[in-house]
Amino acid sequence: MTLKLFSSYDLKGLHLKNRIVMAPMCQYAVKAKDGKPNDWHYVHYLSRAIGGTGLIIMEMTDVDPDGRITDFDLGLWSDEHISAFAKIIDGVHAHNGKIGIQLAHAGRKTEDVAVPIAPTAIKFPGSPYQMPCELATDEIQIVVQKFADAARRAVKAGVDTIELHGAHGYLIHQFQSPLTNKREDRYGQELARFGVEVIQAVKAEMPADMPLLFRISAVEYADGGYDIDHAIELAKAYKAVGVDAFHVSTGGEGPPGEKKPGNYPGYQVPFARSIREAVGLPVIAVGMLEDPLLAESIIDNEADFVAIGRALLRDPYWAVHAAVALGHEQTPIAEPYRAAYEV
Repeated sequence: MTLKLFSSYDLKGLHLKNRIVMAPMCQYAVKAKDGKPNDWHYVHYLSRAIGGTGLIIMEMTDVDPDGRITDFDLGLWSDEHISAFAKIIDGVHAHNGKIGIQLAHAGRKTEDVAVPIAPTAIKFPGSPYQMPCELATDEIQIVVQKFADAARRAVKAGVDTIELHGAHGYLIHQFQSPLTNKREDRYGQELARFGVEVIQAVKAEMPADMPLLFRISAVEYADGGYDIDHAIELAKAYKAVGVDAFHVSTGGEGPPGEKKPGNYPGYQVPFARSIREAVGLPVIAVGMLEDPLLAESIIDNEADFVAIGRALLRDPYWAVHAAVALGHEQTPIAEPYRAAYEV
């Protein structure tokens, strides 16, 4: 029996043994508040590599200390951070895993910064968010360079891929949304411009055969928010400057209005399919896809990869257990654990 979920895939120079992606999920576990991953992160990510996950994407890692959601988040704003990330990456590679990193800036959604930055001085609703300061046009280039510098460090640490976080209401998303970008300069006239410049700067720091992923919110749920047509135009602009695959989610820009997100397995998959069909690039589908039969049915039919989130927090060996449930003949069981699966 050939299982699509466990078929290999080559994304540029990155060879993946299966189509299972660990979605980036913040751990809020940097007790020293210095942005450096610690023993928690080491065990967390290596466990998923041992568990058979094809591609692990490390949680949102911020390009500036003031760009973190909280002070307990990861960061890659200094060369001093590189060795701590390299230890994790080397460990994942030692267990036949592939690992990327999600680079981001939270913008107005930072919680521990007195005066956040944003494309426009519009506060994110509710506590603990503060009124942001609108970036001057020349200040934007400084932020773009911080993304590039973090990408250089990620490459030096040994990552297999880089993902840019352009979803869930964080800074790149803030620039690409008409709800949060009311600027009158070129960054307001062209809503994709900031994202395009970040992509170009990051690509310049990456090896030619390393794929660049982009996480995008396909629709917004706040009243007046953009819909899939706008996301497709953004995706086309981002493809033109070097994005190799899209990781398709939704929302995060503010509290839902009249339009509400779904709350059932697969509710976001149609958005991934729409972007794949429109731009002709591989996509990662997300959203309550933990049933192995559902995950299997999505591959190739609607998306190229499935991202597993909370289910992989509950079960580091989700990939192994999915393979067993689906009757996969080459179940990716680590040799020291094989006795536990023998009948």
